[in-house]
Parts: sequence; C-alpha cells; structure tokens
Amino acid sequence: MTVWSKEVFSRNLTHYMDLFGKNQKEIAEIVGVSAPTVNDWLKMKKYPRIDKIQTLADYFGILKSDLIEDKSKDTSWQPTITPRDLKEINNIIANARDLLHQDGLMFDGKPATDEDVESILSAMEIGLEMAKKKSKEKFTPKKYKEK
Repeated sequence: MTVWSKEVFSRNLTHYMDLFGKNQKEIAEIVGVSAPTVNDWLKMKKYPRIDKIQTLADYFGILKSDLIEDKSKDTSWQPTITPRDLKEINNIIANARDLLHQDGLMFDGKPATDEDVESILSAMEIGLEMAKKKSKEKFTPKKYKEK
C-alpha cells in the first residue's frame, strides 16, 4: 500500500469522524478493532482491510470509494453513483457471489474461505463503483456538466 493511499484514507476518515463527532475509541468499537489500530490508520502507518472499510462506509452511510479516493479535487461537477447504478452493481456482485461460492474455488493455492470470497467481492464492488464514475466522467456530455 502506498503512502499516498494511506494519506487519502487518513484524510477521508478524519473528515467523516469530524462530521459525525466520533473519536478513535468510538470508531474502534464500531469497526471491531483496537483504538491503537485506528490511530495507526490516522497516522498513515497502516491501511485497513477492505471489510473494515466496508463497515466504516456502512456506518457513515457512504460508499467505500468515499473513504479511499481523493476527494480534495475541487471541480464543479462530480460524477455520482445513482440508485440505478447501485442496483446494477449489486446485481453483478450477487451473480459473482453465486459463482464464487461453487465448490473447487481456489485462492492462493488453497480452497477459498468465505472471508476470501467476501474480500474478492468487496474489491470488485470498489472497482465497479470507480469504473461507473470514470465512465460518467468520460462520457457525460459537457452541457450536463455545466448545469
């Protein structure tokens, strides 16, 4: 994990902690980790596992990408994920979940555990959200961006 990724996550987590009035101990309890672990995230020493990022996103009512992407770029128009996009992403993830829970799936040379499958699905979800935003950024006509 790059320092830049840790820095972005730290900045975004700090923003949402301030917004919701939460301290490190409260975040640790919500996520199920120790307060020193949260401190390591905020000090950019460590980066959380994807399931912890999902727990934080669920708690704050945001997307995982809101925690891991650099949102500091100041532009007037930002592509957003709509409920329709989320429904499409969730359908893709549901289909992938069915495929990944078949017998014989290997991960790192060993039979895949439920945790492995959920990690794969979480990574897919983040990728799909980012791809949707990039697609909207690239293909949304200029006239709609200027509104």
